[in-house]
Amino acid sequence: MSVGLGLPIGDPAQLLSWARRAEATPFTTVALLDRLVFGNPEPLITLATLAGATSRIRLQTEVLLAPLHRTTLLAKQAATLDVLSGSRFTLGIGIGGRDDDYLAAGVDLRTRGRRLDGQLATMRRIWSGEPLSEDVGPIGPAPARPGGPEVLFGGFVPAVMERVARWGDGFLGAAVPASAMDGLFRGVEAAWSRAGRTGRPRLLAQVNVALGPEPTLDRARRELHAYYRPSSYTDHVVKGLLTTGAQIREAVAAFRAIGADEVMLYCWSPDPDQVERLADAVFPAP
Repeated sequence: MSVGLGLPIGDPAQLLSWARRAEATPFTTVALLDRLVFGNPEPLITLATLAGATSRIRLQTEVLLAPLHRTTLLAKQAATLDVLSGSRFTLGIGIGGRDDDYLAAGVDLRTRGRRLDGQLATMRRIWSGEPLSEDVGPIGPAPARPGGPEVLFGGFVPAVMERVARWGDGFLGAAVPASAMDGLFRGVEAAWSRAGRTGRPRLLAQVNVALGPEPTLDRARRELHAYYRPSSYTDHVVKGLLTTGAQIREAVAAFRAIGADEVMLYCWSPDPDQVERLADAVFPAP
């Protein structure tokens, strides 16, 4: 099973260092979250920059709030990043639920699910090289991966599982323990089977982490709290932050046991030394 690293958003200027240092470890992926009304760096621009600074490690949005984006431009951006990264890009997609993000984008929050379904149909058509419509020709470039970059869907409701089966390559679950994730994974597999898909969906789990002395952990908790507030589950998410190597190893093992293909350790401390701390905690010395 692979282990990836979620990049912190507290100090964007450090992210090049994070990506280069992560590439020197066994981590398989670096990932970046998405918000509009927040101080996080824009994920596609940032990952494109990181693609140029790395050569092996995969790059992933975790997750991009696709309904906030213009569909044709998003398809072009994703295909471009797939080409420039040498097919190392994974497009993790979600819908979010914060009113301010949708108000800022001028998009109706109430129709975000239907909008996403239409976006995926359009993007798949664009990535396959078909004309956009009778009046508009193909939109390039052609992605490096035939049919478009790998697409994962994040979320918790049955509609997400159906989207994975219809449009996606896999599922990304976050902020729940392995005991609860097991049911989500099995639901995705069942939807995949009902849709007549061959093979199996990729299954990813995400946990929030930070390692180090108490001041480092306090800042990580503040960053996590700021990102998730205001919400009824903010305190629950903050309390779920894993802060010891033993906790992280236990979580990774638990997700491995329910069939996860990759576990993403989303770090909330901006200190680049977290890369080596987390690698030492997760990967056994040779």
